[in-house]
Amino acid sequence: MKVSVFHTPEQIPTDSTPDCAIAIDVLRATTTITAALHAGAEAVQAFSDLDELIRVSDAWPAHQRLRAGERGGSQVDGFDFGNSPLACTPDRMAGRRLFISTTNGTRALTSVKGATAVLAVALINRQAAVDYLAATRPETVWIVGSGWEGTFALEDTVCAGAILDALQSATGLALGDLAGNDEAIAATALFVEWGDRLLELLQHASHGKRLMRLNCHEDLVFCAQLDQVTTLPMQHEPGVLVAREQLAPAHFKG
Repeated sequence: MKVSVFHTPEQIPTDSTPDCAIAIDVLRATTTITAALHAGAEAVQAFSDLDELIRVSDAWPAHQRLRAGERGGSQVDGFDFGNSPLACTPDRMAGRRLFISTTNGTRALTSVKGATAVLAVALINRQAAVDYLAATRPETVWIVGSGWEGTFALEDTVCAGAILDALQSATGLALGDLAGNDEAIAATALFVEWGDRLLELLQHASHGKRLMRLNCHEDLVFCAQLDQVTTLPMQHEPGVLVAREQLAPAHFKG
């Protein structure tokens, strides 16, 4: 197994696809997607374009859909909510499909939707991703951070490092054997340094500061928690994610 880390979707190779792609947007898309499925959403459908989201979701009965739209950290007018995982409560999510578009995270998911397996991962479900990788042993894994408008993001890189750190224990492989590029080693080093101070790191991050200015401190607290749920969002069809346990065994080896 070789795991490569790419800080933004713009950095991924254009001439190949991996056996498994992991999209990360700790603040906040993949945290919200995980929280929605954990709360009982039927599925989460991700869009990079707001107009396309509205067009597709219009085909669903109003009582069976929710629309989440976020740009620049704020809720888009006319949507049910923005991009807060705290809004993903069971009474709101159960049995409904969440249609979501965010500034960065849904773009990352779109960029890797052609991979054999696509996962949405955040700090809150890190161990679920590690368990999947240890069980299935894909030959090539890309961890793709969402970044912020094409630039590096601390929170996504530390999550990539958290996955690699735990994967060493789960597989018995050394970091030098797992790492597919230098970024994988750097991400692991970041987690080793900050793993017991994740909230502090998120507060230092530029997007974390942006969210605090928008009075989203509780979102940061939630997003900084490690290994809180076992729910693992996995692509069922391009752009549509469901909890792994909802998939037939044919969709994965483990």
